[in-house]
Amino acid sequence: MTSSSYQASDGAAYEGFIGRWSRRVADRIAEMVAPTAEGGLLDVGCGTGSMAAALRAAHPDRAVTGIDVAEPYLAHARGRPDCAGVSFLRQDAMALGFADRSFGGAYALIALNFMPDPLRAAREMVRTTRPGGTLVAAAWDFRGGLVYQRLLWDTAAGIDPAAAATRDKIFSNPLAKPDGMRDLWQAAGLRDVARHSVTVRMDFAGWDDYWQPLLAGQGPVGSYVAGLEPALRARVAEAVRAAFLSGDADGPRSLAATSWVVTGIVSHHE
Repeated sequence: MTSSSYQASDGAAYEGFIGRWSRRVADRIAEMVAPTAEGGLLDVGCGTGSMAAALRAAHPDRAVTGIDVAEPYLAHARGRPDCAGVSFLRQDAMALGFADRSFGGAYALIALNFMPDPLRAAREMVRTTRPGGTLVAAAWDFRGGLVYQRLLWDTAAGIDPAAAATRDKIFSNPLAKPDGMRDLWQAAGLRDVARHSVTVRMDFAGWDDYWQPLLAGQGPVGSYVAGLEPALRARVAEAVRAAFLSGDADGPRSLAATSWVVTGIVSHHE
């Protein structure tokens, strides 16, 4: 992650919270979008390394580099066996420390919408990618396709006005809208821009597997839950648990999770 507003303090906690599910999106992206130019591949806002691991598996003959500003997440990524051989560097996505045309392709997995200036980051991806190279970005469809968060935010919003305010801020982000990522790619000067959607399943073993990872405080939703005063957190937990169980006994639940995925081709550099 690359925004100071995104709580990114524990790589293992992030994996339990959302990283285990974003890896499923990364695998789909690596399968569906092939690099179109020679050279290494860059993972921008790499977090704990899900996209880098997927690229390493899909393209073992290419060098893969991941950058992020969150050192706890980078440390976790460096320790992943499936990221062996990947170079992880602490860098700001909005001021990449690479020369022009350094990479054959660049990817941003669930990262740009958490950055202060996503267009600047997109233009840096363009600058450091060779002409003819593909840029790929993904963002959760928070409003229409991310069931586990809608369940929490909509339930909590009926109890706590702060939950409603946080939900509205996340869901009204331009990059959360269906055309948001496509518009960003076009503003960055890419050609042949195309929007897709990818749906995976979040398979929870039960209520504890859903709720406990949120208490580690990662990301906006984790920060909200972990920061609640204990009595209010108990009220929110009770209501969210009822929504999660939906009248049935505790046990496995499989929730759909859709992300918008946009691709574009770097045509030339100014």
